[in-house]
Amino acid sequence: MSSQNVVLYEARDGIARITLNRPEKRNALNDELIQSLKSALRSADNDESVRVVVLSGAGADFCSGADLAALQKISNASVSENLADARSLMELLALIRLVRVPVIAAVRGRALAGGCGLALACDIVLADKSARFGFPEVKIGFVPAMVMAILRRSVSEKKAFELIALGEEISASEAAVIGLINHTFEDADFESEVEAFSQSLVLLSTSALSLSKSLLYKTDGLSFIEALESGADVNVIARMSEDSRLGIKRFLKKS
Repeated sequence: MSSQNVVLYEARDGIARITLNRPEKRNALNDELIQSLKSALRSADNDESVRVVVLSGAGADFCSGADLAALQKISNASVSENLADARSLMELLALIRLVRVPVIAAVRGRALAGGCGLALACDIVLADKSARFGFPEVKIGFVPAMVMAILRRSVSEKKAFELIALGEEISASEAAVIGLINHTFEDADFESEVEAFSQSLVLLSTSALSLSKSLLYKTDGLSFIEALESGADVNVIARMSEDSRLGIKRFLKKS
C-alpha cells in the first residue's frame, strides 16, 4: 500500500465528492485505487445525508485506464488470477449503478479504456470541452469487454462497433452528439457548472430519484409487459412516500 490516499472522499451539503488521486499516473486504475473507490462509493451509499455523488480525477485527466503495472500483471497472470481481477472491476462498474443516489462523472482531460467505462457507468457524464473519450484496447490486442455492456446501452450499435474497433479518441463535443455523455461545458466554467448541476439534483426528492434510478436500469432485462408491471409496483411505492405526499400537497396549494 502506498502512503498516498489514491481516492479522496468528502461529504458536505448533500454531495459526496470522490476524487481519483493518482495524478502522476493520470489516475490509472490499479488494485488499490479500485478497492478504495468501492469503499468510497459504499460510504456515500450508506450516508443518508448524501443526495448526489460527484466522481472526478485529480490533475489533468479523469482516468487513463489500467496502469502499466496492472497490464504487466494481466499478461503474466493465471486464468484464475485474471478472472478475479476482471471481476473486481466488474463489481466496481456494477456498484455505481447500485448506489441509491445519482452518480455524476465530472470529466476533465482524458477518459480512456477502463477509465472511459468508469465514466460511462455513472448516471450522468459532464465534461469540459477539451475532454477526450475512447476505447483504445484493440491497439494492444485487448477487448473493452465489460464496459461494452455500458457502451452498447449508450450509443447505437454501429457507433459502438466503430468506437471499439478503431480504438480512436473522440472529443467531448462528438461524445455529446452521439449520446455517449450528457453535457459539455467551457473549461473555465466547468467546476461551477458541475456544482450547479449537482445542486439541482440535491434539491429534488431523494426517494423519487432513487426509485427512478433503480427502475430505469432494471428495465434493461425485462420484456415490455414486465417493465410495465415493475413500473406499476414502483408507482405505488412512490405514491406512499412522504416526499410524494408533501409534493402533491405543495402542488395542490399552488393550483
